[in-house]
Amino acid sequence: MARNTLKLVLALAPVAMLAACGASGTAPVRSASSAPPPVRSVPIPPTNPKPPETSGFRAAKVMSLPGLEGVIGANAASLQRQFGLARLDVWEGDARKLQFSGDACVLDIYLYPPAPGKEPTAAYLDARRASDGLDVDRAACVRALKAR
Repeated sequence: MARNTLKLVLALAPVAMLAACGASGTAPVRSASSAPPPVRSVPIPPTNPKPPETSGFRAAKVMSLPGLEGVIGANAASLQRQFGLARLDVWEGDARKLQFSGDACVLDIYLYPPAPGKEPTAAYLDARRASDGLDVDRAACVRALKAR
């Protein structure tokens, strides 16, 4: 009888160990309705901050395409006057991304400081369809979102 009990204990030991491992560190799954609302803008400090240096600054290459006048070179306040409240407002270091969307497209505008310590301005933008993420004409997207 003791031999059968020992076999049973040895057979069930791996199951008990797996059950103990699987339960630790898991979090309950939340449904979309119970999730907290997204945060608009949360500046994230660099993990390894460097002292400010003016000699290492590299200005962003500024996009220049027809139909983007008034957008490229604009600051965040000007862009929000043109397109309304940004759907996303993300800071990464001294760079910023504003995202605007409408039925026609999604517009991501990237703002970089033109010089050390200066306010970031729009230097580059991307446009895509919301339905499938395929690129669309940037100037057409700008016109469509301004017309809303």
